[in-house]
Amino acid sequence: MRISNRVKSLISSPIRKLTPYADATRASGKKIYALNIGQPDIETPHEFMDAIRNFEQKVIAYGPSKGNPNLIAAISKYYKDWNMDYEAKDIYITNGGSEALLFSLSATCDPGDELIVFEPYYPNYSMFATELGIKVVPISLNADNGYRLPPEEEIEKAVTSRTRAILVTNPSNPTGAVYTKEEMERLARISLKHDLALLSDEVYREFVYDGAYVSFGTMPALKENLILIDSVSKRYSACGARVGCVICKNPVFQANMLKCCQSRLCSPTLEQVGAAALYTTPKSVLEAVKAEYIKRRDTIEAELAKLPGVKASTPQGAFYVMVTFPVDDSEKFAIWLLEHFDIDGETVMFAPGNGFYQDPEKGKKGARLAYVLNCDNIKKAIHILGEGLKAYPGRDK
Repeated sequence: MRISNRVKSLISSPIRKLTPYADATRASGKKIYALNIGQPDIETPHEFMDAIRNFEQKVIAYGPSKGNPNLIAAISKYYKDWNMDYEAKDIYITNGGSEALLFSLSATCDPGDELIVFEPYYPNYSMFATELGIKVVPISLNADNGYRLPPEEEIEKAVTSRTRAILVTNPSNPTGAVYTKEEMERLARISLKHDLALLSDEVYREFVYDGAYVSFGTMPALKENLILIDSVSKRYSACGARVGCVICKNPVFQANMLKCCQSRLCSPTLEQVGAAALYTTPKSVLEAVKAEYIKRRDTIEAELAKLPGVKASTPQGAFYVMVTFPVDDSEKFAIWLLEHFDIDGETVMFAPGNGFYQDPEKGKKGARLAYVLNCDNIKKAIHILGEGLKAYPGRDK
């Protein structure tokens, strides 16, 4: 059987590619502090399971391809609370934010078209683009200035006759940067000038720690060009529910997005019932979760500062931090930690930085750490990491 070149050209997820090593480590009886994946340990609000337990239909039937009307109404209300007016016709439910991104790229780009992204970026952006035959055009950001966007003229240099879209995460996965209003206006001007789709992945909207959050959805001029990507995964710690959405006011995009939704029939019925209930979660719960993440951000920042030779950014949002290690290769270091290093039967796992760049060499010494564990476990994990750095044979001399 022949395997397609399209699939063979995909990279393995840097977030999950070390899973076989981790499985072997756990099988040997060791405990792993997992900082590699954005899976919060925060309890999912009880509203989700309560709604599913109270589901009394005798048949789990197909739902509307566009999504459960109750869930769509709940999302519309949520956005109104953020001063964004999105009606039911503007909202399309997807199987997680991942499908939302895949469908949005399918609807805006043809094979051979170009997509501008800012690196380091969420690795699945490149994965989705490669699947669809889209060329990723990366613009590198600098850790030294907090991963701020470059000047407008520099971004415009990346625009060609084949450019169809700009894809941005705000707050950023993996850097934790939160774009200023001026930076957002910069991207808006470029999108409108060249009639590009602006895909804004805003799944971490609730987690902004320094200053207020501004959404691209509050910019009326972007009405025809903006595509918002959202999900219940991070906001409500419901990653396994796989419920996301695409939001857009452009009627031509809407008609074609519906075709994508129809192609996979519908999103799961029960998960949508649970997701609709999540939107009734009291705001006080989300505020408490945000406060917890601020403590975790401050904890991991303080602990990393104790490690000689380690450089780390200061996240303003989301729950990730990009770091640079004084090692020959962060992936080799990550594998070595899993296979050869522990303290009292405990070790740590992180996502190597090479998969967050178009050119893996740029992230060779880097890593993304997800501060999704409680503060005590973060302290233990960073202590193990620091001791591992001292013992690692490939440490920089």
